Amino acid sequence: MSEIDLLMREYERFVALPWQGNVAGPERVWFAVYDPAQERRLRLRIPEFEIATTKAGHAWRFVDLTDAFAHWMAGHKYREAYFQRPHLMTDAVLAGFKSTVVEEIVAALTASDIGVSTVVAVGGLASLFGFVRASEVIEAVAPSIRGRLLVFFPGSYENKTYRLLDARDGWNYLAIPITAQAQR
Repeated sequence: MSEIDLLMREYERFVALPWQGNVAGPERVWFAVYDPAQERRLRLRIPEFEIATTKAGHAWRFVDLTDAFAHWMAGHKYREAYFQRPHLMTDAVLAGFKSTVVEEIVAALTASDIGVSTVVAVGGLASLFGFVRASEVIEAVAPSIRGRLLVFFPGSYENKTYRLLDARDGWNYLAIPITAQAQR
């Protein structure tokens, strides 16, 4: 079985378990962790994650962040200057991008049709790399989670530490890992 097949199997098992209702926002986050080289294979299988979710009796919503930076930049007033001189794009400027991403996810999490039995899944996380820290985005949206937030996480999980794209220093987070290996 491939890594994505095993991850899918673990997700099917995991989403069917009873959900505790009295957990804090950060504990409502699930990270589906996979090797970044498997990104295209995982994307092809996202509809199967939706099917597993609905089969387990939960609703599904998908947020794709893949083009978030391109859309944000296309609407930015100073985009031409940033294209000519990328070094002008400071952390302060990128804070606007982070706010836009957070707003998009929070909008999905708090939509009127989202309930306590809904999985809001986020894909395209790797496209944030180099612009904003995924950890900051997840922490910012956590208080808005009603059901569960499933983050497709291309990276690694080891010793309670997540590393996006295996490139940055990891961070310890309360999210529940779902990996190709069963959690014991």
